[in-house]
Amino acid sequence: MEASNFINLAIGFAAVGVGFIMFKSLPRPKPREQSDLPFLSVIIPARNESNRITPLLESLNGQNHRSFEILVVDDDSSDNTAEVAEALGATVLQKKEERLGAGKSAACWYGANQAKGEWLLFLDADTHFTDADGIRNLLLSYKEKGAKGILALQPFHTVHRLYENLSAVFNVIVVVGMNGFTVWGDRFKTAGSFGPCILCNKEDYFLTGGHQKIEGALMDDLALGEAFLEKNLPVHCLGGKGIISSRMYPEGLKSLIEGWCKSFAIGSKSTHPLVMGMTIIWIAGSFTSAIALISAIASADAAAILISGLLYLIYAVQTGLFARRCGNFPRSIFLFYPVLFLFFTGIYLYSLFRVNVLHTVTWKGRKINV
Repeated sequence: MEASNFINLAIGFAAVGVGFIMFKSLPRPKPREQSDLPFLSVIIPARNESNRITPLLESLNGQNHRSFEILVVDDDSSDNTAEVAEALGATVLQKKEERLGAGKSAACWYGANQAKGEWLLFLDADTHFTDADGIRNLLLSYKEKGAKGILALQPFHTVHRLYENLSAVFNVIVVVGMNGFTVWGDRFKTAGSFGPCILCNKEDYFLTGGHQKIEGALMDDLALGEAFLEKNLPVHCLGGKGIISSRMYPEGLKSLIEGWCKSFAIGSKSTHPLVMGMTIIWIAGSFTSAIALISAIASADAAAILISGLLYLIYAVQTGLFARRCGNFPRSIFLFYPVLFLFFTGIYLYSLFRVNVLHTVTWKGRKINV
């Protein structure tokens, strides 16, 4: 066996071990016994979401727990988002960009100021509850944690078209980058909160300054979590499998690239250095394991082919295990995991260029200065 191939194999097997340290598990809220819960305000910022908001509103209307209001904040949409939301029973709040500022944070702040509930649940329009007791279990989990600070869920990613599988590695890195899912549990300070599903109480929200304080932040979820942590309020992050799901970027590959590009270079700065180091090793291992197999086949070394083939299969299984904690990605795609890691690396480098050189990103027709 050639020395270079031996080194690639060694890095690959070491990276597999690092991977299991880096991403031990993704716990999620569990069904709990009923108890008294306060009135809830569900706040949904929506800009041109007429094609995506229906599943969310239908899932809210189908909840067994009914003590909540639904506020859809129409963020200066140019489509019929408001009409769709009203037809499904939501209260629509009109926020005009020139009067109140642009973006998700401004819309969330506007909605929170109109809310009647003691607790606030901020949901992205492309999410939807997958269980009729989803809200109840979410609220009971928050109550069990003392009903203080933030409880944020990362929605389970549902995939419908082939190109959407390119998000597999992104989903893993988003979760790992929050710092709380290693073998050390909550030893490291959380990077912030997941953005698509954030639950908090109104008193804590306004104490921290809420979305008004972080308006202009490109990564509003991380910034909001940091605002709570600055006031010594806890931020709990869990997986949403079995409770809440989301289909990301159904509009096409361009939307997927824009969506991941706008966040990754900035979001990675909040990851703990040790977790970041393990992530880099894991990503590097995906390439060295593939290179080892290619080199072994090229050299026709039977022993090297056997060992590198085993490593390749182990990496495929591990990548699939991690990704399927986050979404319903088909197992077969992980046989081609180098493609997924190459795509991730390319978009991450492009995000670095957009953020640190051009200082702008584009999202939903808006040019955002970084």
